Amino acid sequence: MSELLRDLWYFAATSRELKRGKMFRREILGEPVLLGRDENGAAFALRDICPHRAVPLSAGRVCATDGVQTVECPYHGWRFGTQDGVCKQIPSLVDGQPYEVNRIRVRRFPVHEANGVVLAFVSSDPRFADEPPPPPDFDLGDFVEPKFVIHRIFAASMDNAVVGLMDPAHVPYVHNQWWWRPPSAGKKLKQKRFVPRERGWAIERHAPSGNSLAYRMLFGGNVTTEISFMLPGFRWEVVENEKSRLFTLTFLTPENENSTRITQVTYWKNAPLLDVMKPILIPAGREFLDQDGRMVDLQNTGLEYKPTMLWIEDIDVQAKWYLKLKREWTKSREEQRDFMNPIEPTTLRWMS
Repeated sequence: MSELLRDLWYFAATSRELKRGKMFRREILGEPVLLGRDENGAAFALRDICPHRAVPLSAGRVCATDGVQTVECPYHGWRFGTQDGVCKQIPSLVDGQPYEVNRIRVRRFPVHEANGVVLAFVSSDPRFADEPPPPPDFDLGDFVEPKFVIHRIFAASMDNAVVGLMDPAHVPYVHNQWWWRPPSAGKKLKQKRFVPRERGWAIERHAPSGNSLAYRMLFGGNVTTEISFMLPGFRWEVVENEKSRLFTLTFLTPENENSTRITQVTYWKNAPLLDVMKPILIPAGREFLDQDGRMVDLQNTGLEYKPTMLWIEDIDVQAKWYLKLKREWTKSREEQRDFMNPIEPTTLRWMS
């Protein structure tokens, strides 16, 4: 199940994590990635291995070289452009030792920064140097940066993490605390219309039911909600009316085959009650995500003995869709053709 997809954009970091002149290491799809912001304020992502002696570049520093922003390796001082990965300087060379320095380069991952979030494009070609395809459009509008960010690393494959977070039937059991979904709330029939979207699907915009009272208190009347999913691992939910908007965007980024970083960013505007509740919402959000993480840990104990799972209709249809999308993406890359979404509009029903 866990073959990782490439030629796609992945979440790399929040804008706030990238400090000017600083950098750090993060693993993405099994690759060590150096993430940083140069002294000009531009975000960058490079493979965190110096091609000379394999020392992590993240142990070095950001500095200027002949007017170009570079990363300096801590071992021998080789310098690589932050924006192109091309070697700009080898300090040990002397006159009479001709060497085409610019023939050496570190793999560069194109980045896109908007709305307080930095995405990185991971190509299937390590030598990729072209312009990447457009980044995903989440319709974040004029949000400048998130109100808050929470994250957790799941000890799970990308597939198991995605399937677990999109599961519609676990809420009454995993998230059954008084402050979210107490057992006294009981279970109700859910019936939602799903439609295909770019590399994914969405629950069509509708009036919320179970949480409608809370939404009316926060936003007033005429509230609608919509939930979307897009490959490789983007899930977002928007709750809004003509005046207010709440947007929660969840990124799933595989560190490797057995570890997935979950990052949830939340935005809102014209919702003064949410501003007041922010000190409460942050720990509540962390606990909500931790509950899913602890369930993944429990699931892992069973998967050691039974590496397969049983899926049924209708609660596991979204999991099946996800795998269909993955297969179609892989096939479209192999056949060098456009991706064709295999999902058809349908209505799903479940008790939750």
